[in-house]
Formats: sequence, structure tokens, C-alpha cells
Amino acid sequence: MKNPFRFFATGADRPLIENPNEVNRLYRKYRLSIMLAITLGYGFAYTCRLAISVVKKPLIDGGIFSADDLGIIGSAFFYTYAFGRLTNGFLADHANIKRFYPLGILLSAVINLGMGWTPLLWVWVVLWGLNGWFQGFGSPASVVAMAHWFSNRERGSYYGIWSTAHALGEGLTFIGTAAFVSALGWRSGFVAPGIFCVVVAAGLYLILQDRPRTLGLPAVADWKNDHGAASAGGKAGQLSTAKMQFRIAAMPTMWVLGLACAAMSATRYAINSWGILYLQEVKGYSLIEAGSILGVNTVAGIVGCALYGFVSDRLFNARRPPVTLIYGLLEVISLFVIFFAPSGHPALLTFAFVLYGFSMSGILAALGGLFAIDIASKQAAGAAMGFIGVFSYLGAAIQERISGILIHQGSTMVNGARHYDFSKPVLFWIGTSILSLVLASTLWRAKIAD
Repeated sequence: MKNPFRFFATGADRPLIENPNEVNRLYRKYRLSIMLAITLGYGFAYTCRLAISVVKKPLIDGGIFSADDLGIIGSAFFYTYAFGRLTNGFLADHANIKRFYPLGILLSAVINLGMGWTPLLWVWVVLWGLNGWFQGFGSPASVVAMAHWFSNRERGSYYGIWSTAHALGEGLTFIGTAAFVSALGWRSGFVAPGIFCVVVAAGLYLILQDRPRTLGLPAVADWKNDHGAASAGGKAGQLSTAKMQFRIAAMPTMWVLGLACAAMSATRYAINSWGILYLQEVKGYSLIEAGSILGVNTVAGIVGCALYGFVSDRLFNARRPPVTLIYGLLEVISLFVIFFAPSGHPALLTFAFVLYGFSMSGILAALGGLFAIDIASKQAAGAAMGFIGVFSYLGAAIQERISGILIHQGSTMVNGARHYDFSKPVLFWIGTSILSLVLASTLWRAKIAD
């Protein structure tokens, strides 16, 4: 009890298991369970971060908050999430993921259960900001788990599988939470995910494992015979984890990658956060219809993520920029169709969202973490993820504030009904996507760390 934080520290190395058959059996068992846990757990935890996207129209129509107010609440989440990813990324490199990861999901669930019981703006800002911090446990912890249990040559494929969690969580929110809100009212949009994620946190604690060496298993690089120059005894391998973490900030490539990720996140979270309201107000869809269209987009995202990792590993020898360029062009095309194609063509709009979900999820896999892990030391995988996360979610936070202001300024009351002009927000969202594509293209010759 003198230092309760030791409970979350990674365990000591155990003597290595000498029976190779037992080593193989345990590795196969734990790798499967860990991959399922971090993918499903991260996806399910998304329901506790996107609930507010579903309830925006009921909150505005009920006179509880304006679009500007909701922009403030949403930006509070992204600011704290950005710095939560950074600090939690540094901590995750030293932590027992079995205990560290479930704690964040549990605390996020508790915050959701406490939302919606007062109309005070400052209470919503504080609570949703705290939720952002606790949600920041998930991504770094997942990446650290992958770095310890999966080797270099398989990283892209498994990262692509894990990245499908984003689309899974968005689909559960836009379809499942929307159904709860339509049937039971907007408060259920927070209560249902909160109860669900308490169960998810308990499941993760039962399934996840600490580092292989704490279980008597060899390092994954030894087991797979997949050693890079650093792990084989190069200079980088002689540096401590802390020193490797702080070297990340000295890499110019990491800063450009961060800016590209920030611009990408602005577009991504604009669609996630304001897409349902846009489809309701501009295209005339109901809440269930709008949620279903965005839900289809997230199903396509699952395919996009998985295919991105496979294609970049197998067809481009783990080079990410060529595949990112292809995905980026498809994403920009899809946005133009979504926003500028004439109304009254639901099939075309749905196809455009499918293309958007497919391409954006692949870009998210690359710019949101995979490429950062490629160019940084594997000793500092969590810190690299956290560093990129700061840029990513500062971009999302700034977008949330700007979008809220632009949407609020474009709203008018006609015969007692509120109408919205989305022309300026749309140009802003497409512009950030094009900027991300340009910045990412400058990383064509970036070097991959061994």
C-alpha cells in the first residue's frame, strides 16, 4: 500500500520455459486471446466516447444546448484525450497492460453513467473532458500489447486487424446507441454504453496478459526469429526505454506525420461528430436512417483497415506511403460525392459513405499509429502512439470548436423551425482532408526502423 501505482507496473521476468512445445502452445493461445481482447475491447469502448454524436439533435431541439455549446463540450473531450494519449502512452510502455487497460475503460464507463443529469454546461464540459482522459488509456495500451506479442514482419497485418476496432465501435454507436436514443430518449445514449463498458472492462481484465517474459516466454522476436538491427545489438538496442521515448520528439518525420494525422482527424471526427446532424438537417433523414448510413460506412471501414495492413505488408514490403496515397485519393473523391451530389439518391449517398469508410479507415491505420510505430523504436511503441495522438486529437478538438461555431452561425429560425447552412463547414472538412493527403505524400522516402 506504500505505492499503489506498483499494482499497475509490469511484472518481473520469470525463468524461461524450456519445453519448446509448451512455448509454442502458450504463444498461440495468448496471441489469439490478446488480439481478440484489444480489438473487441477497443471497439466496444468507442460506445462510451461517441454517444454525444448521436444525441446532438435531441439536445439542440430540446433547448438544452446550442451547436456552439456542443462544440465546446466535444472539444473538451478531444483536448484531454490528446494529452491523455501522450501521458498514458509513456506509462503504457512500463505498465502491466492486463491491469492498466481495463482501468481506463471502467472509469470511462462511470463517467458515461454520470452524464445527462444536469443541464449545466460546465458540468458537461468537465465530465466529458475527464472521459477523454480515461479513453486515452486504450490506444497506447493496445499498441504496447501488439509490440510485445507480435513481431516486425507481421506488424502491419495485425495492426490492420486491430484498427477495425474503430469502425466496429462507430457502427455499434451509430446503429445501437441510435436505437436506444430513439426508443428511450437521449439519456439512454449515455447509460446503455456505460453499463455495457463496465462488463467490457471486467472481460479485458480476465483475458489480457502482461509481457511474454513475465509468463516465462521468450521475447516474440526470439520466438519468431524476427530480429531487426536494434534488437540484434545495435546502438538503439542499448538505450533505455525512457531515452528511446524522448528521442521521438527529435524526429522531423514524426512531426510531419503528426500534422498529417491532425488534418486527417479533423475530417474524420467532423463526419463522426456532425454527420448524423448533417444527414438529418440537409438530407432529410431520420435519426435511425442517418445512423444506419453511418453504420454502413463503418462496416466498410473494417474491410478497409484489414486490407490496408495486408496490402502494405505483402504487396509493398511494409511500405505505407504508396497505399496511403491510393486510400487518400479515394477518400477525397468520396467526400465530394457525399456533399455535392444531388439529394434524392440514397443509393449513391450510401455508396459514397461506403467508399469513405473504406478509405478513411485505412488512412487512420497508417497515420494514426502504424507508420509511427514503423519509424520509432519498438521499445517506445506506446510513446510513439501517444505523440501522434496529441496531434491527432488536437486536430479533432480544433475541428469540433470551429465546426460548432460555423454550424451555429449558419443556423436560422424560419416559422419556428431551425434550418442549417452547412456550406462553410463542408469546405472546411474537405480542405483538412486534402491537406492531410499533401502532408502524408511528403513522407514517401521515410526510413523504417528495424
